[in-house]
Amino acid sequence: MFLAIDDTDSRKGMCTTFLITELLREFEGLNLMDYPRLVRLNPNVPWKTRGNGAVVIRLGDGVEKKDLVGFDGKEIFSYTGESVDMDDALERALKVVEKWSETSEDGTNPGLIVSNEKAPYKMYQEAVKDVVELVDTIAALEKLDCRYTGLGNRRGLIGALAAMAWIPNDHTYELITYREQKRWGTVRKLNGMIRFDRETERTFDSYDHDEKQQAVAPRSPCPVLYGVRGDDHRELMDALDIIEGEPIDRWLLFKTNQATDEHIQYSTADEVKPWTSVHIKGTVTSRPNTITGGHVFFDIDDKLTAAAYEPTKGFRDLVKKLIPGDKLELWGGIREEPLTLNIEKMKVVELSEKEEKVANPQCPDCKKRMSSIGKNAGFRCRKCGTRAEEDDIETKLVERELEEGYYEVPVCARRHLSKPLKRIHSG
Repeated sequence: MFLAIDDTDSRKGMCTTFLITELLREFEGLNLMDYPRLVRLNPNVPWKTRGNGAVVIRLGDGVEKKDLVGFDGKEIFSYTGESVDMDDALERALKVVEKWSETSEDGTNPGLIVSNEKAPYKMYQEAVKDVVELVDTIAALEKLDCRYTGLGNRRGLIGALAAMAWIPNDHTYELITYREQKRWGTVRKLNGMIRFDRETERTFDSYDHDEKQQAVAPRSPCPVLYGVRGDDHRELMDALDIIEGEPIDRWLLFKTNQATDEHIQYSTADEVKPWTSVHIKGTVTSRPNTITGGHVFFDIDDKLTAAAYEPTKGFRDLVKKLIPGDKLELWGGIREEPLTLNIEKMKVVELSEKEEKVANPQCPDCKKRMSSIGKNAGFRCRKCGTRAEEDDIETKLVERELEEGYYEVPVCARRHLSKPLKRIHSG
């Protein structure tokens, strides 16, 4: 039996992953089949709360103990086994969702699904890459052997169904620890993140060494103490010994689609759609321009504006070194108004030659250097009046301050789904 939930949190608190720990308490007589799953969906949808993540667990009568996946006063294991009654499960799960969801906040609309069969994979693909309508989700649910319900406008059913439909062709893990309830909303006290980042080989996005800040603990008053991500679930458990601070109330290990780039779809600069994430190839056609606030913009193929916003910090300095003629590949989300690509990763495929002005044009008759008439107006010889164009200046080639290759935004600005270069280069 699959049990999937989404949209129980708000910007002020709660975390949908925390509800999984409460559901495991509610269904203590049943066993967890395989790892709990944390599935991130389209990061561009305007009504998301924080990380746009849905969760799903599979429960049953366990037969064979498999892996240690959590701790909540006692060790939590995953098993193999058979499914259980859906009607009873829906009623019990709904009580948990109603108790813990942030339904008093606008925009929190939980969805809950209990199903004896897996949803079609296309429901995940659509929800991670595009915008899905609730009516389409309901139509898909009606074709499944399942029970479902929701609160508010029930939009959480979209994410819940998508999470249940996910197939982990590529996947990572996240170990999430939770705080004692009396500490919720207080400042988190942690240390050891730098050591954890340096002593583990297959983890990522734990510490931003450029900005000198941790990236494992949220800043919201939610129940999460910290979460560490990586490709090796055994390595993640080292965090329980290395990262120190306040007591851990409970922890759980999730299988996730984070850091997979599964939200990305290939497009061209003139075909991008708002609220999607794309991979495009093109040529820089304008010099980077920095506006108030520190955001940097440039054009691709004279068809699409690409942006490195202020939160990307030092990445903007790399973008500023681009010049017209540079050939790029870009990955990022599409903002609706104005239509802009918010860069997540960049590959400099080919650098254009950069010329630097050496001198004004020389008059062919007087052999004297001409004077500028005005900005972009050309040149004129003061002695005989002979004129020259802007392109007639003498130049020399200069070495570029940028190299061909991959570049990415810093850890502090990275989206959950964006595949870090560390994973790309490691295969």
